[in-house]
Amino acid sequence: MRQVRFDTRGSMIRWTEADGGGPAGERGGPPLVFVHGLGASSAVYHAHIAARPELAGRRVLFVDLPGHGISDRPADFAYTLEDHADALAAVLDEAGVRAGVIAGHSMGGAVAIVLAHRRPDLVGRLVVTEGNLDRFPEAGTGSSGISSYAEEEFVRGGGFARVLDRVGPVWAATMRLADPLALHRSATHLVRGSRPVMREMFERAAMERVYLQGELSGELSGREALEAAGVDVRTVPGAGHNVMFDNPAAFARAVAGWSERPGGAADTAPPHRS
Repeated sequence: MRQVRFDTRGSMIRWTEADGGGPAGERGGPPLVFVHGLGASSAVYHAHIAARPELAGRRVLFVDLPGHGISDRPADFAYTLEDHADALAAVLDEAGVRAGVIAGHSMGGAVAIVLAHRRPDLVGRLVVTEGNLDRFPEAGTGSSGISSYAEEEFVRGGGFARVLDRVGPVWAATMRLADPLALHRSATHLVRGSRPVMREMFERAAMERVYLQGELSGELSGREALEAAGVDVRTVPGAGHNVMFDNPAAFARAVAGWSERPGGAADTAPPHRS
């Protein structure tokens, strides 16, 4: 485990690494950085992907954002998308990563987009899996459901427990490890979005970009505009929001930079529900 400060009080953001199993000159490509979604943890969602043959020899970083997993959770931190992106940049600077492959899931995708906008030197390729692109998503049990609570009610008035009860066992397994205050502030700022908004940053970014949409999640809003802007948009067969669980083969190929098989075919597993 490694760590680096991300605020002026000395709070630490932490990550784990796999070195690819060989000298730097023999590794199989640029470093790969996984960034988890709201209430999640990077290694839990992505360790099985890093072990796949498509990513053999790659240096891999599993980063837990502030307030999540093994990272610190200061109470005086705002947890905006920009804050998370700056903390992620501190990790990459400390780890010596330049032009890495940044793979962000859900909120992690939004954070990765903001990172690419603020520190393009750190991002050589951007893979966003069902990432938030717009402000004010529809209310539900995710970011909007959490942010519908007042902060005090969520943190101390039972809101956190009620959300844990209804999100399902997979998401709850990692959400319960997140700090409730950090979770609420992260969700609130995710709903508010960034300035400029994430979709605009994503469309204007200069590096190679991939957007993965699970087939079971329905049509991606604004897909044609994304494709016109040069984004490689892929619909992953048999997958819902957690593409890395539902179709790990297709997810690993996308992260590795492989082309889709004809017709988008993939080795599919039964969809993982959450």
